[in-house]
Amino acid sequence: METENVNKPSVRKIAFLILVVICSSFLIYYSIMSMMSPARKMDALKKEYSQPQEKKDSDEKIFTDTAYLRLLKERAFLQSKIIMAETDSIYLTINLADSSINIEISGVVVHAAKMNNFRASRILTHGNDNIILSMLSTPFTIASDFATIKKEPVMIKMAPKDTSEYKPDIMPDTSITEPVYYILKMTNGTKIYIYQEEDKKLSHRMSFYKFDINDRLQETWIALKSVAVFKVPEYHPFIKIRLPRSDAKIIYRAIPKYGQIGIYR
Repeated sequence: METENVNKPSVRKIAFLILVVICSSFLIYYSIMSMMSPARKMDALKKEYSQPQEKKDSDEKIFTDTAYLRLLKERAFLQSKIIMAETDSIYLTINLADSSINIEISGVVVHAAKMNNFRASRILTHGNDNIILSMLSTPFTIASDFATIKKEPVMIKMAPKDTSEYKPDIMPDTSITEPVYYILKMTNGTKIYIYQEEDKKLSHRMSFYKFDINDRLQETWIALKSVAVFKVPEYHPFIKIRLPRSDAKIIYRAIPKYGQIGIYR
C-alpha cells in the first residue's frame, strides 16, 4: 500500500512534465511557423509581381533616388485610379502619405476624410519597392467584410389599410449610436481595418475590445489549423485606420459590396 501511495505522486509529476514539454514544444513550433509567415508572403509577391529588369544593378540604384521613387509611387497610384475610374462605379482611395481617404466616382472626389492615425504592415511600408509598387498599380478588390453596423439598413413597414391607420415613421436609426468598426478583406489577402476614433463611451470601448478579440481569435484558429498540418500560416498584410465616426460610417455604406480600393504609400 505504501509503495502505491509513493508511486502515485511520481506518476502525476511525470505526466505533468510530459504535458509541459508537449505544450512548450508546440508553442515553439507555432512561433517559428508564424515568424516564417511574412517571409513566405513576400516570396509569393515576388513570384507574382517581379520583373526581369529588377535584377539589373543599375535599376536597383535608381530605386534609392527619392525623387524617382516618388514618381513611381504616383504612377502606380494613377494606374490604379484609371482602372477604377473605367468601371464607372464608386471606389475608395487611401493615401498613406498625406493621411487622407476619399470616396471617388470616375476620378471625382465626392467625400474626403482625414485619418486620425494609421498603422500598416512593414511589407507594405518597407517592402521591396519594385514589388510593392507593382502590386499597388492595380486596385484591391473587396472579397468580404465584417462590421458592427449594417451596410444597408432595412426597415420593414406594414402598409395601412386607409389614411386613418397611417402613422409616420418613428423608428430611430440605431446606427446613430452604434460604434463603427469594420474589416475589409481583399482578394489578395490584405485586410483593411477602419475604426471610429471616438471611444469615450465605455460601451464603445467594450465593443471595440470584443470586435478586436473576435478577429484575433479567428486569425489564431486559422493559423492553428495550418500549423497542425505542417503548413506555414498565411500572412495577411494590413492597414489599420482611425477615422471620425461619421466618415467611417459614410465610407462603409458608400462603397459597393465587392468594390475596389486604390492605395498610395
